[in-house]
Amino acid sequence: MRIREIKKAIARRLRNAIAPGARILMYHRVAEVELDPWGLCVTPEHFAKHLAVLSKSARVISLQQLTQELDARKSVDRSIAITFDDGYADNLLNAKPILEKYDIPATVFVANGYVERQQEYWWDELEKIFLQPGTLPEKLELNINKRHYQWELGETATYSQADYQQHRDWYAEEQQDPTLRHSLYRSVWQIMLPLLPEEQQQILEELRAWAGVKAETRPTHRPLTLAEVQMLEAGNLITVGSHTVMHPYLSALPVPRQLQEIQANKARLEEILGHSVNSFAYPYGSYTAKTLSLVQEAGFTRACSTISAGVRQKSDWAKPTLRDREASSRYRFQLPRVEILNWDGEEFARRLSRWFYV
Repeated sequence: MRIREIKKAIARRLRNAIAPGARILMYHRVAEVELDPWGLCVTPEHFAKHLAVLSKSARVISLQQLTQELDARKSVDRSIAITFDDGYADNLLNAKPILEKYDIPATVFVANGYVERQQEYWWDELEKIFLQPGTLPEKLELNINKRHYQWELGETATYSQADYQQHRDWYAEEQQDPTLRHSLYRSVWQIMLPLLPEEQQQILEELRAWAGVKAETRPTHRPLTLAEVQMLEAGNLITVGSHTVMHPYLSALPVPRQLQEIQANKARLEEILGHSVNSFAYPYGSYTAKTLSLVQEAGFTRACSTISAGVRQKSDWAKPTLRDREASSRYRFQLPRVEILNWDGEEFARRLSRWFYV
């Protein structure tokens, strides 16, 4: 280890020992599915173990309370706030009962467009089309934004149950593509990511027709219903936050479209819930400096990013001068979060210890 790295490690240990700050945890789903290429699912068993660890080893508060205490210059050391992104039905069906058991609050950021359409999120539909067993045509051609794309599947046009079982633990973030099917899935995912929601929907229609797949929403992958969004908040333990209408990659959208996605989502959720919605999370953690301003101007009081870091008391938060106020508001609208994967209780406890005590 180099001297510089040793110094950084020592500094980190000292900082965590003296002022470890808080962590905002980012979950997506509490469910057990066979195929999870982006690692969105934490099983109910593991989620319960996470909360058991937290109930004994940390101070768990709501996202709202965390930001209020930061504004008041109170210590937030060893505090935890829990968030969920997207609005999957299992947030209500699986996560909420476990949160209630441990009396732990959470914020669920909901993309209302998928809720109202009762349609699978586009990345889940891609998984269903490309990574499930079956036979696809050997060639795929797509015309997107005046560009022509063509792929050849070759032998992997036929994907057996044995192939599926062999590769169902594939994790797209870290592993290489084991077959042309996986390469095609990744390529189309990357092309679709920055597109307008209506362009994504058009591509999905073409892909369904090409693959002979119906636009059916699997019970294991469905979003919340409108009634379930309301049920989430029953009991006052869970708070619903905004996550845009159709979960777009905001930094790739024109400013007027960003504004529409942000404002329409807030207004619709407030109509459904009957109260103001004050928290926002950027889909994919994607935003620009202008996006931060749009979120602030829309009336939100805080917004979560996907920057992996701790939340610490900063001079920015103290707002001692007019010059510092812009920096303070920028920080409040870029709150860092730690992504949580399907770790067992022991691994989660090790991570918690590393954040707060090492």
